[in-house]
Amino acid sequence: MGSTDKIVRVLLAIVFGVLYFTNTVSGTLGIVLLVLGIVFLLTSFMSFCPLYLPFGLRTTRKAE
Repeated sequence: MGSTDKIVRVLLAIVFGVLYFTNTVSGTLGIVLLVLGIVFLLTSFMSFCPLYLPFGLRTTRKAE
């Protein structure tokens, strides 16, 4: 996982958390966004996204 991907995931997780904890988004959508934010944080800290494997996605540069 590339550094840009990590930064975007962390920023989205922060936005989702702020939206949820300020009650801007609540109910089912709020819970879904909060869980998605937690998943984004975990995957950015582990530098691995399991969904990238089946689709063959890479956000890092290939070594030459």
